[in-house]
Formats: sequence, structure tokens, C-alpha cells
Amino acid sequence: MEREQRMPKPYLMIPVLPCAEVYVHIPKKIIVLEYFAIADGHKHIFTEDDGVKDLGKQKILDPSKVSYMNLFINAVLQPKENYEVTKGMICLKTEDVPICGATVVLQMFIV
Repeated sequence: MEREQRMPKPYLMIPVLPCAEVYVHIPKKIIVLEYFAIADGHKHIFTEDDGVKDLGKQKILDPSKVSYMNLFINAVLQPKENYEVTKGMICLKTEDVPICGATVVLQMFIV
């Protein structure tokens, strides 16, 4: 008991901050559109007509109207060197083609 009495009380103090301006950053609105297709095992080129019909009209936008794009084949992100996108078309630059049944997903981000 004697030892507890000798311990100093903790010193707690709320820090005083100098007056500063507060900046609020409001994130930009981003629109994300996606194109979905299923590979047939033969094609290097995918068009809007190859899109999954159950999801409605599939669009491949003009790259000049899009801020950023990602292409996934069978859930694997593809390097930009492997494909080229033009309005209405994705052209794969690789020697091999996606296997039959592989998903082809193009994400298009508009800021």
C-alpha cells in the first residue's frame, strides 16, 4: 500500500493546436462502365456484338472519351501492351487467344 502512495499521478493534458485552416476534399464522381464477353477460343477481336446479350446492349467506348481502362481475361488483369481498344472493338495483340469460355471484361472509368 505504501508503494502505491509514492507513485505520481499521471499528467494528462489536452494539446492546444495553433489555429489552422481546415481543407475539405470532396472526391470526384466517377462513372464505371463495363463490357462483358465470353471467349470462343478463336477470336483476337471482340466487338460490341460479342457482348453478353443477357446484360443488355454492351458498349465499348471511344478511348478518347474515357479516363482509364482495364482489361481482364479470365479474371487476370492484362498489361496495356497486350491489347488495343478502339470505339466498338477490343483487339488482342497476343499470339494466343483466350480459351473457350474465358470471360473478357473491359472496365471503363469516366471522371
